[in-house]
Amino acid sequence: MQLQVARIGKPHGIRGEVTVQVLTDAPGDRFVPGTQFIVEPASSGPLTVFSARWNKDILLLAFDEIETRNQAETLRGAKLFIETEDIGADDDDEGWYEHELVGLDVRVSGNVVGKVSGLHTMPVQDLLVVTTAEGQEVLVPFVEQIVPEVNVGDKYVVVTPPPGLFEVNTDESADEPAAGNQPAGERGTEAGSNA
Repeated sequence: MQLQVARIGKPHGIRGEVTVQVLTDAPGDRFVPGTQFIVEPASSGPLTVFSARWNKDILLLAFDEIETRNQAETLRGAKLFIETEDIGADDDDEGWYEHELVGLDVRVSGNVVGKVSGLHTMPVQDLLVVTTAEGQEVLVPFVEQIVPEVNVGDKYVVVTPPPGLFEVNTDESADEPAAGNQPAGERGTEAGSNA
Protein backbone atom coordinates (compact mmCIF):
# COMPACT_ATOMS: atom_id res chain seq x y z
CA MET A 1 0.00 0.00 0.00
CA GLN A 2 1.18 3.51 -0.77
CA LEU A 3 0.98 6.33 1.78
CA GLN A 4 1.25 10.00 0.89
CA VAL A 5 3.93 11.82 2.89
CA ALA A 6 4.07 15.20 1.13
CA ARG A 7 2.72 17.45 -1.59
CA ILE A 8 5.11 19.60 -3.61
CA GLY A 9 4.56 23.34 -3.64
CA LYS A 10 6.36 26.09 -5.49
CA PRO A 11 10.01 26.20 -6.56
CA HIS A 12 12.53 27.83 -4.22
CA GLY A 13 15.61 29.49 -5.68
CA ILE A 14 17.20 28.59 -9.00
CA ARG A 15 18.75 25.20 -8.28
CA GLY A 16 15.66 23.03 -8.38
CA GLU A 17 14.61 23.11 -4.73
CA VAL A 18 10.90 22.95 -3.97
CA THR A 19 8.75 23.72 -0.93
CA VAL A 20 6.67 20.82 0.34
CA GLN A 21 3.59 20.44 2.47
CA VAL A 22 4.61 17.77 4.97
CA LEU A 23 1.96 15.09 5.59
CA THR A 24 3.90 12.89 8.00
CA ASP A 25 4.71 13.28 11.68
CA ALA A 26 8.26 11.98 11.15
CA PRO A 27 9.80 14.28 8.52
CA GLY A 28 13.29 13.66 9.89
CA ASP A 29 12.93 9.98 8.98
CA ARG A 30 11.04 10.35 5.71
CA PHE A 31 13.08 12.97 3.84
CA VAL A 32 16.65 11.77 4.23
CA PRO A 33 19.02 11.94 1.23
CA GLY A 34 18.73 8.82 -0.89
CA THR A 35 15.05 8.22 -0.13
CA GLN A 36 13.08 7.49 -3.30
CA PHE A 37 9.44 8.51 -3.63
CA ILE A 38 6.67 7.27 -5.85
CA VAL A 39 5.15 10.34 -7.50
CA GLU A 40 1.63 11.17 -8.64
CA PRO A 41 1.45 11.94 -11.52
CA ALA A 42 3.75 9.05 -12.42
CA SER A 43 5.27 11.08 -15.28
CA SER A 44 7.00 13.27 -12.66
CA GLY A 45 8.79 10.45 -10.89
CA PRO A 46 10.22 8.58 -9.24
CA LEU A 47 12.14 11.23 -7.28
CA THR A 48 15.18 10.69 -5.07
CA VAL A 49 15.95 13.11 -2.23
CA PHE A 50 19.27 14.91 -2.72
CA SER A 51 18.91 17.26 0.25
CA ALA A 52 16.33 18.38 2.81
CA ARG A 53 16.45 21.53 4.93
CA TRP A 54 14.09 23.73 6.88
CA ASN A 55 13.57 27.40 6.08
CA LYS A 56 11.65 28.62 9.14
CA ASP A 57 8.58 26.33 9.16
CA ILE A 58 8.86 25.26 5.50
CA LEU A 59 10.63 22.11 4.35
CA LEU A 60 12.72 22.52 1.21
CA LEU A 61 13.66 19.45 -0.81
CA ALA A 62 16.10 18.99 -3.68
CA PHE A 63 15.99 15.88 -5.85
CA ASP A 64 18.71 14.10 -7.83
CA GLU A 65 16.49 14.27 -10.93
CA ILE A 66 15.71 18.02 -10.72
CA GLU A 67 18.44 20.59 -11.37
CA THR A 68 16.70 23.80 -12.48
CA ARG A 69 13.86 26.04 -11.37
CA ASN A 70 11.99 25.28 -14.60
CA GLN A 71 12.13 21.56 -13.87
CA ALA A 72 11.01 22.23 -10.30
CA GLU A 73 8.03 24.23 -11.59
CA THR A 74 6.73 21.12 -13.42
CA LEU A 75 6.47 19.33 -10.04
CA ARG A 76 4.06 21.84 -8.48
CA GLY A 77 1.13 19.96 -6.93
CA ALA A 78 2.74 16.52 -7.31
CA LYS A 79 2.18 14.08 -4.46
CA LEU A 80 4.98 12.03 -2.88
CA PHE A 81 4.27 8.51 -1.66
CA ILE A 82 6.16 5.73 0.08
CA GLU A 83 5.38 2.02 0.15
CA THR A 84 4.21 0.85 3.56
CA GLU A 85 6.63 -2.08 3.25
CA ASP A 86 9.39 0.54 3.45
CA ILE A 87 8.18 1.59 6.90
CA GLY A 88 9.86 -0.35 9.69
CA ALA A 89 7.91 -1.99 12.47
CA ASP A 90 9.19 0.63 14.91
CA ASP A 91 7.51 3.35 12.87
CA ASP A 92 4.04 1.95 13.47
CA ASP A 93 3.97 3.53 16.91
CA GLU A 94 5.14 6.94 15.72
CA GLY A 95 1.83 8.21 14.44
CA TRP A 96 -1.14 7.91 12.16
CA TYR A 97 -1.88 9.02 8.64
CA GLU A 98 -4.88 11.20 7.87
CA HIS A 99 -6.65 8.55 5.79
CA GLU A 100 -6.49 6.17 8.78
CA LEU A 101 -8.14 8.70 11.10
CA VAL A 102 -10.86 10.33 9.00
CA GLY A 103 -14.28 8.91 9.82
CA LEU A 104 -13.36 7.54 13.25
CA ASP A 105 -15.84 8.23 16.08
CA VAL A 106 -14.57 10.62 18.75
CA ARG A 107 -15.40 9.43 22.26
CA VAL A 108 -15.31 11.57 25.39
CA SER A 109 -16.11 9.75 28.66
CA GLY A 110 -17.64 6.90 26.66
CA ASN A 111 -19.95 9.17 24.64
CA VAL A 112 -19.55 9.80 20.90
CA VAL A 113 -19.24 13.57 20.42
CA GLY A 114 -18.37 13.67 16.72
CA LYS A 115 -16.15 12.25 13.99
CA VAL A 116 -12.59 12.91 12.87
CA SER A 117 -12.84 14.88 9.63
CA GLY A 118 -9.18 15.77 9.05
CA LEU A 119 -5.65 16.11 10.36
CA HIS A 120 -3.61 19.31 10.28
CA THR A 121 0.10 18.46 10.31
CA MET A 122 1.90 21.31 12.07
CA PRO A 123 5.59 21.90 12.86
CA VAL A 124 5.12 21.70 16.63
CA GLN A 125 2.12 19.37 17.08
CA ASP A 126 -0.61 17.96 14.88
CA LEU A 127 -4.26 18.89 15.26
CA LEU A 128 -7.20 16.51 14.82
CA VAL A 129 -10.15 18.15 13.10
CA VAL A 130 -13.32 16.90 14.81
CA THR A 131 -16.75 17.62 13.36
CA THR A 132 -19.36 17.49 16.12
CA ALA A 133 -22.92 16.19 15.76
CA GLU A 134 -23.98 19.85 15.42
CA GLY A 135 -21.66 20.28 12.44
CA GLN A 136 -19.07 22.46 14.21
CA GLU A 137 -15.35 21.92 13.74
CA VAL A 138 -13.16 21.60 16.83
CA LEU A 139 -9.36 21.41 16.63
CA VAL A 140 -7.95 18.92 19.12
CA PRO A 141 -4.21 18.80 19.85
CA PHE A 142 -3.09 15.34 18.71
CA VAL A 143 -0.94 14.55 21.75
CA GLU A 144 -1.06 11.49 23.99
CA GLN A 145 -2.34 13.40 27.02
CA ILE A 146 -5.45 14.57 25.09
CA VAL A 147 -5.85 11.67 22.63
CA PRO A 148 -4.71 8.67 24.71
CA GLU A 149 -6.22 5.98 22.45
CA VAL A 150 -6.55 5.53 18.70
CA ASN A 151 -8.33 2.33 17.70
CA VAL A 152 -8.46 2.11 13.91
CA GLY A 153 -9.77 -1.46 14.00
CA ASP A 154 -12.85 -0.51 16.02
CA LYS A 155 -13.10 2.91 14.34
CA TYR A 156 -12.80 5.28 17.29
CA VAL A 157 -10.46 7.61 19.15
CA VAL A 158 -10.68 8.48 22.82
CA VAL A 159 -10.29 12.16 23.68
CA THR A 160 -9.75 13.56 27.18
CA PRO A 161 -10.20 17.26 26.39
CA PRO A 162 -9.28 20.07 28.73
CA PRO A 163 -12.35 21.83 30.16
CA GLY A 164 -14.22 23.83 27.56
CA LEU A 165 -12.47 22.50 24.45
CA PHE A 166 -15.67 21.21 22.87
CA GLU A 167 -17.74 24.14 24.16
CA VAL A 168 -15.42 26.84 22.82
CA ASN A 169 -17.41 27.27 19.61
CA THR A 170 -20.73 27.44 21.42
CA ASP A 171 -19.87 29.96 24.18
CA GLU A 172 -21.76 32.84 22.56
CA SER A 173 -24.96 30.90 21.92
CA ALA A 174 -24.81 29.37 25.42
CA ASP A 175 -24.41 32.77 27.07
CA GLU A 176 -27.27 34.51 25.27
CA PRO A 177 -30.23 32.62 26.79
CA ALA A 178 -28.64 32.70 30.25
CA ALA A 179 -27.77 36.40 30.14
CA GLY A 180 -31.22 37.51 31.32
CA ASN A 181 -31.04 35.26 34.38
CA GLN A 182 -27.58 36.42 35.46
CA PRO A 183 -26.72 39.67 37.23
CA ALA A 184 -23.88 40.35 34.76
CA GLY A 185 -26.05 40.96 31.72
CA GLU A 186 -23.21 42.82 29.97
CA ARG A 187 -21.67 39.46 29.08
CA GLY A 188 -24.45 38.75 26.61
CA THR A 189 -23.99 42.23 25.12
CA GLU A 190 -20.28 41.63 24.58
CA ALA A 191 -20.97 38.35 22.84
CA GLY A 192 -23.47 40.04 20.57
CA SER A 193 -21.06 42.81 19.62
CA ASN A 194 -18.40 40.35 18.64
CA ALA A 195 -20.68 38.30 16.41
